Amino acid sequence: MARRIESHLLDGPAGKLEALLEPPEDREPIEACLVCHPHPLFGGTMHNKVVHRIARGLRRRGSVVLRFNFRGVGRSEGEHAEGIGEIEDARAAVEWLRHRYPDLPYSLAGFSFGSRVILQLGCELQGAVRLIAVGFPAKSETSYLASCTVPKFFVTSTGDQYAPHNQMEVLYAAFAEPKKMIWIEAADHFFAGALDRLEETIFSLD
Repeated sequence: MARRIESHLLDGPAGKLEALLEPPEDREPIEACLVCHPHPLFGGTMHNKVVHRIARGLRRRGSVVLRFNFRGVGRSEGEHAEGIGEIEDARAAVEWLRHRYPDLPYSLAGFSFGSRVILQLGCELQGAVRLIAVGFPAKSETSYLASCTVPKFFVTSTGDQYAPHNQMEVLYAAFAEPKKMIWIEAADHFFAGALDRLEETIFSLD
């Protein structure tokens, strides 16, 4: 079956948000998932290769996936807002997704900066099935994760320069259950040489 992609301009708090909606190729969706991209000021967009692989892994497991560009990226209106505004962008996007698929459970996923956004938003909303944080930066604010009881998956490269193994393990130990840490043997933050493994990991999350 041919891959289907819908292009949308969503109403966001700072203007329109450019988005792509992608249902599974071979079945009706069983879940809706928002996927957020890495830092806008360092070239992050919804077309990032890691974001693309996360989205594909999710579609293969039956999720309809919404990717979007944060404010000021691509065709999205507005300007970068230090993460605070970007959380509100993600809130608007997930509200749109839940309105489009009111009968489906929903999850949130993100890479790097996007993982910070979805964790903060997902722990606040308290309605997501799971939160998938790929390449979560170790220098992020994490105090709220000590009391966040939404199921959390952390997928991290062994060569991630922004998430040293020892530092991540210390942080992870303080996070509330349920949680799972998955290390992928890869050369850097962007999972160089291991994008296939990343996609398979996302596909097989349980």
